[in-house]
Amino acid sequence: MCQSDSAQELSVTFRPELYLQRRGWVLDIMRREGITEVLDIGCGEGELLSCLCNPAPWLAPPPPDVLLAANDLNDELAEMHQDILHPVKVAGLDISRSDLELAVQGTKPLPPEHKSGLWHEPTRWEPLEVKIWEGSLAHVNPGYVGVECVVSTEVIEHLPEDVLHAFAPVIFGAYHPRVVLLTTPSYTFNARFTAPNAPMEARSGWHDPTKRTSRVFRHHDHKFEWTVEEFTEWCNTVAEEWGYDVEIDGVGRAQEVDEWGRDEALGWASQVAAFRRREGGEWEEKRAGQVTRLGIQCQGGSEEGHTLLATHQHPAHEAARRPQPLSAVGTLVVDQMVDFRETSIALRELWFQGGIDAACGGWLDWLVRAVHVHHGLSLRHVVDGYTGGWQILLDASLHHLIPPKSQTDSSSPPDTDELGDPWDPYDEDIPWPDNSGEAIVTAHGEDVHVDNWGVEEVDWAKGVVDVQQAHKAWGTPATEWDCSSEWT
Repeated sequence: MCQSDSAQELSVTFRPELYLQRRGWVLDIMRREGITEVLDIGCGEGELLSCLCNPAPWLAPPPPDVLLAANDLNDELAEMHQDILHPVKVAGLDISRSDLELAVQGTKPLPPEHKSGLWHEPTRWEPLEVKIWEGSLAHVNPGYVGVECVVSTEVIEHLPEDVLHAFAPVIFGAYHPRVVLLTTPSYTFNARFTAPNAPMEARSGWHDPTKRTSRVFRHHDHKFEWTVEEFTEWCNTVAEEWGYDVEIDGVGRAQEVDEWGRDEALGWASQVAAFRRREGGEWEEKRAGQVTRLGIQCQGGSEEGHTLLATHQHPAHEAARRPQPLSAVGTLVVDQMVDFRETSIALRELWFQGGIDAACGGWLDWLVRAVHVHHGLSLRHVVDGYTGGWQILLDASLHHLIPPKSQTDSSSPPDTDELGDPWDPYDEDIPWPDNSGEAIVTAHGEDVHVDNWGVEEVDWAKGVVDVQQAHKAWGTPATEWDCSSEWT
């Protein structure tokens, strides 16, 4: 590289886009942990909340008093339930009214007459409650004490010093959720934007507004950007202080290979941490004691400092958890296969046909059991091809029920190539959405994207930043931070 080239910033792109990789990490952890309740702190326009509002294709397994588990069906059922979330309560908190208005719209129930254009309209089998709040994270909302999961992605780096001091006491102390998921930019990765010998002026961006360092940040509102070592130290300190175990990782590798071989050393563009609460009376007492010493009011208080902008109730289908007898479902399956002239059909495909899902009350387990006990049906596992997975087979003794197909007969289902697919958790070969081509991290290192939420409302032009206004925008309490008075 010549000297003139070293003064230029390097092209750094991500695929999938960096924001999608962060969201994917959050959703993966939620699936693994079986999360059903979520508070998204710093929810912005509600992209994550909107994802969580999508209904699961079927219910979680029924309780034993409804359908006893069968040992010979464990493999079939375990595979069908993996990677599916079943949220029942989600909430978002932010301080930007304009962003929250979009979150309110993006999480509201669709009108009954809405048609998605898919060959099977998504059915909701479990009710969902959504609440959108306006306010600072420095104030405790007693309604979320003990919430199962708190998410805060790309938020902590925007917090002024006093609100930052409240972050751990409020989230890990007052709310003490079972799981906390946190992401923040990696300052270590920022070296990837320039050559090793590049002059300081080659790196465009925003200088540390606090003047504590000479660092150049990716966004004008960032109050800090942690190195890998700084983030690790903060996470470990908070985890030990509040009784959590923490798993630290990262997301976002540049598509381009660094010609100086720094990719491994510089790590990920975004740092991520998954905190899991330590259980037991000793840890509960420790957390409660620290909350008391700080004067944090968690129980019996009001939502003072938070304004509820919207509550959405997404009702479940009227047939949810009200299945027909197994024999009736088995007969319906046979009738459907005969109508389609199919001697085998994918289990998940049949689920969306002819009211099978409603007949099973939303329980896929009910369909599996109905097939298992029917004398003319069986299950087979297929490991390759588009229809890989569990197949329902019609016994040869029933093939005579399928009438010969005539030239004018149109009773069989349309070719699936002509139809939009329903959401399928097992279609792993579906590519990531390509909303705007490759995500390019420019001088400021932020991935800019356009999605269903509209264009990022960010002024990327460098210039004078109103630091006081930016400071206010992230929910600074009306008074100076003081644990003895802020919480009471």
